[in-house]
Amino acid sequence: MPSSPHKPSRAALSRLAASDPLLGSALRRVPPFPGFPEAGRSRRETHFAHIARTIVYQQLAGSAARAIHGRVAALTPDPRFPRPEVLLALPPQRLLDAGLSRAKCAALLDLAQRVVAGDLRLAGIARHDDDEIIERLTAVRGIGVWSAQMFLMFRLGRLDVMPSSDLGVREGLRRLDGADARPTPKALDARAADWAPLRSVAAWVLWRLTED
Repeated sequence: MPSSPHKPSRAALSRLAASDPLLGSALRRVPPFPGFPEAGRSRRETHFAHIARTIVYQQLAGSAARAIHGRVAALTPDPRFPRPEVLLALPPQRLLDAGLSRAKCAALLDLAQRVVAGDLRLAGIARHDDDEIIERLTAVRGIGVWSAQMFLMFRLGRLDVMPSSDLGVREGLRRLDGADARPTPKALDARAADWAPLRSVAAWVLWRLTED
């Protein structure tokens, strides 16, 4: 389970601000960086439940995703999301009746099968570096690089992740620069090179800029 949120030092934040004056100005305008992973739900969930929730929530509005996630959790007496072996024991039709699409049902079952078989060992996954974790997670059906990056940031508290395909981050950089169009993921990656080793913090700032 993740511990307290990971937070950079003041000196590290100062270096980040100095690396990019526009980003530095934005850092002073947004609330203080809360640290990753954020407190609360992440401490109560297992890694499996966190990844499963990510799959359920993909491409859905929050209210619809919460409803479906809640219905899947209600399929067993335990109020929490079903454990891998419990999920595999459920008839797939019950998962579909709870509102999951066939693609998400298949992704959840693939995740559970890999965990039960030992092909995906989540208990010690935090010991690996970012690239290795992304490689392991993206082997699961329905888990792409963006989902793996969200796991790194919001579950493991990694501070140097740049989800350059994220529309919110790209829109944040457009607003930061006052540009007419959003940057491409490649252009965002190039710009973010100067933000290492706190690219997760920079991404958080860019997300905040889209809330104005």
